[in-house]
Order: sequence, then C-alpha cells, then structure tokens
Amino acid sequence: MLLQQTIDALERLRLHGMIQALKEQEKTPSLGDLSFEERLGLLVDREVLEQENRQMASRLKQARLRQNAAFEDMDWKTSRGLHKPMLMELASGRWIKEYRNLLIIGPTGVGKTFIACSLGHKACRDGFSTLYQRSARMLRELIVARAEGKHLRLLKSLAKPELLIVDDWGLEVLGKEERHDLLELFEERHGRKATIITSQVPVENWHDLIGEATLADAILDRVVHNAHIINLKGESMRKKMAVIAKTQVPS
Repeated sequence: MLLQQTIDALERLRLHGMIQALKEQEKTPSLGDLSFEERLGLLVDREVLEQENRQMASRLKQARLRQNAAFEDMDWKTSRGLHKPMLMELASGRWIKEYRNLLIIGPTGVGKTFIACSLGHKACRDGFSTLYQRSARMLRELIVARAEGKHLRLLKSLAKPELLIVDDWGLEVLGKEERHDLLELFEERHGRKATIITSQVPVENWHDLIGEATLADAILDRVVHNAHIINLKGESMRKKMAVIAKTQVPS
C-alpha cells in the first residue's frame, strides 16, 4: 500500500520517469543489495533522462524540419565539396552559441536541405530551439500577416528561435515588402541568434536578388559578414538515388 501511495504522489508531481524506475526496481530483487542513496540515484537519473527526452521531442516537433535528417547519416563518400572537419565543428554547435550564420550554397539536388536539417536536428538534440522555414512561404506569410495585423507577432516568432533555417532562398528577385521584412528579421537576429540560409544562387549575386542597393547592403551586412560558407558542387543526389532505385527494381 505504501508503494502505491508513493506512486500516486509521484504521478501528481508528473515524475513519470521515477515511477517507471521504481516499478522496475520492485521487480528486480537484486537491487535490494543497493543502498538507499544508490537506489534513489537511479530513480533521479531515470527522471532526468525522461525529461530530457521529452524536451528534445518537443524541440524537434516545434522545429518542423523538412527532412528527418540525423547528422550521423551524412554521406561523406559522394564528392560534392563537403569539408568534414568544418562540418564536424559546425555539429558541435559552438557557432550557434556565438550567434553566427551558416550559408549553404550549391545547385539543386546536392543536399543543401539535408545538411541544414541535419544540423538543425543536432541543434535540437543539444538543447537549442530551432525553426525550419522555406524562404518563399515565409515571405508570403509575412505579407499576409501584415494585411491581417499579425505582422509583428509573426516577426517575433521568427526572431525567437536560437537557430532559424531559411531554406531555398533567392529563387526570384524580392519585392519591396519582402526586402523590408528580411531586413527587420535579420536585424532582430543579428548578434543574438544563429541562422542557416540555403540557396542555389552564389553569395556574390545576392545583392542583385534583393533588388535595392541600400537595403541589400544592410541585409547582407547582417547575414554574410559573420557567416560560415559551404559551397557545394556536383550532380544532383536525387537523380543519383532515382537511378539506383531504378536499377534495383526486379525485372
């Protein structure tokens, strides 16, 4: 009866990890040889692990990563300009703590989104709040939010994550409102948060894509000057995978 009362009290405190560990201890007679402090330590360790796992799952859900990409699954064999020591350093998350940016540049299909999402996944595991956004959709939503009186709220939500991933930027020249939105967003994040931007367009051409010299200078000053840059090359990995899949289909 005392055990059930303890479990009920732990339930009210939402200490579910301790509950499971306590039940397992009761089913393991050999643990009776441990001291009270040792058994208590096992309960606390289990609760800490449970809470960390729940928090990580919550961060991954809120990140809304486009691909469920783990950094450990990175393909180092395909020749596309990946510099492994640099990627390993980025995976440490130090650049996020230093509020730096990362620009991943390369033609379509070479794995820009995978790399960005794998670093985002690693960031979630390391305790950083993360958010993935496709560039075109994000800019459209900001325009709609302005018309609905929700613009500042949306900008605040985009500025808040410790790591923001802006995927596939630069597919078309920006309009006036889009330029102003980007400047406001990057101004809020500059020196406070880290950002990943992926693009098919070389960085030296971004000025023209932004479309207005003064704003372009201001935006690029906040994005490029403190950024790591990865320039990818090679054939589309999606095409390669499609060819492999086709050759593996039974005749």
